[in-house]
Amino acid sequence: MITSAQMRAARAMLDWSREQLSKQAGVGISALMRLESAEGVPSGNIKTLESVQKALEKAGIEFIGSPDSGAGVRWRPQ
Repeated sequence: MITSAQMRAARAMLDWSREQLSKQAGVGISALMRLESAEGVPSGNIKTLESVQKALEKAGIEFIGSPDSGAGVRWRPQ
């Protein structure tokens, strides 16, 4: 699972607003705000978190590391 910090970093790399990510992931803005404000891996509906992760990956983001060590984001290698 991805962390809240990874979500925020990925969104920043893409220069997406919360509204843009909400639309791309099909997730409500309040749910997204809750996910992004958590510490570490956010709790909540796994399907919601997966939808956010898939939307960011589709846009070219790769999630690296693990929540316990070196969690980060980078552009997916071409």
